[in-house]
Amino acid sequence: MKDKLILKGIRGFGYHGVFESERLNGQEFIVDVEIAADFENVNDDLNQTIDYSKIIDLVSNEIASNPVNLIETLAERIAIKILDFENKIKKIIITVHKPSAPVSASVSDIAVSVSKER
Repeated sequence: MKDKLILKGIRGFGYHGVFESERLNGQEFIVDVEIAADFENVNDDLNQTIDYSKIIDLVSNEIASNPVNLIETLAERIAIKILDFENKIKKIIITVHKPSAPVSASVSDIAVSVSKER
């Protein structure tokens, strides 16, 4: 599929992680969404395409709610919720970044990507 909707850098504050300090203090998470869909017959009508503002709201809500241990779980949950919400999507890739992950070395980013197709 050649048509894509790409949403980069959706930022939110959440309490995901395996350590107690992550659950108590929280941290910023950043999510990228790549959606494959068919935009050929959209005809400049929002009802015929994917409303990215609603996708952003859904991602923001998922970051901020229901803490999980792993960013892999968060990415899966976001992918499934978006697919359930929008039937025009053929394929979705979700990348969750955890730039402030508590690790022993200095890293610029830690991220995980999941991909789902219909």
